[in-house]
Amino acid sequence: MSFCLHLIILASFYGLSFLSFTRHFHSLEVCPIRVVLRGKAHAEWKILVSGDRRTVKDDQYFVDDRTIIWGKDKVDGNVPILPRGFHQFPFKFQLPESQLPCSFESKPGFIRYYIKVTVDIPYASPPQGMKYFTIIGPYIDCMDEQYLKPMTGHDKRTTCCLCCERGPITLHTQLERSAYVCGESIKLKANIDNQGEETARLKVKLLQYVEYFIDRGVLGVTKELQHVVLEYKGDIVKPNTRTKWDSNQSLIVPTMPPTIVGVCRVLQIYYVLKVNLEFEKSGEDLLMHFPITVATVPFRIPNCDKQPKVTYEVASEHVEGGLYIGPEFLLGQVYDGSSHQQEPRETVVLYRPVYVTVVKQ
Repeated sequence: MSFCLHLIILASFYGLSFLSFTRHFHSLEVCPIRVVLRGKAHAEWKILVSGDRRTVKDDQYFVDDRTIIWGKDKVDGNVPILPRGFHQFPFKFQLPESQLPCSFESKPGFIRYYIKVTVDIPYASPPQGMKYFTIIGPYIDCMDEQYLKPMTGHDKRTTCCLCCERGPITLHTQLERSAYVCGESIKLKANIDNQGEETARLKVKLLQYVEYFIDRGVLGVTKELQHVVLEYKGDIVKPNTRTKWDSNQSLIVPTMPPTIVGVCRVLQIYYVLKVNLEFEKSGEDLLMHFPITVATVPFRIPNCDKQPKVTYEVASEHVEGGLYIGPEFLLGQVYDGSSHQQEPRETVVLYRPVYVTVVKQ
């Protein structure tokens, strides 16, 4: 018996339409053709308990809908016959209006959305088709008022030598806004006044934090991963000098998952901009932190007809979300024993999530 199953996904922001195609070369007894739409978060890793390694895991479902696109769930009497040939079955799902977290892949956990079609055939293994797709969410707009308010930081240090007070060293920074879409430039300014006796250097880092949670009663189990998303190191600021610095295009946000806070019980993702003025000799520094929101809707200049152009790209390989590809999405070579040496073949990646990225003009 030959049988083919194909899926085509037609997606809008929060509505999904699908076409299921079947092609077979014999008439078949088919009960129902079932379709499942599912979106879930999953976390799993091993822990050490009394000397034994145990696996802990947890799931959260955001979507779990199902429908029958041909036939009936319970058949009374004869099983209906699906004639040989090519068949097309349109069907549609409506995603919930609540905020859905974005698709995400990592080793300790993931967020996945997929469609699964099963053709229920009596006395035979049912053919199945599965298609993963990406959700762009949650909806975070850089133009929301809470993200447009500038944030400032100020730190000061006064050095002493043999009870003699030296000049102060001050760092004043201003972050123009706190939300950015991947591909945009972080707008940061810094004023440095070095009246001390040490040379100093401005350093800026954007850090990604991913926290995983597994519910195990009162305490639960957590895991945290941290990555440096981008890093900038400025020129030396000599003693008794003042300087101003503007980030301009030096802090471009790479493609990575957006901020996920408060929409998923199993994991959350957030970002912090770390700004510090480091003293070369003592190793001490002036330090401040700014929370950064990675959004899904880019900044627009008010009263301007020119709108930012966006594309959808996979995450950078140095951030969580781009480091790991699940084995179920890798199609590699299978050794058939015909040769003692295997020639290297390129691995085919079947699916990777994509994220909103502003195209450079």
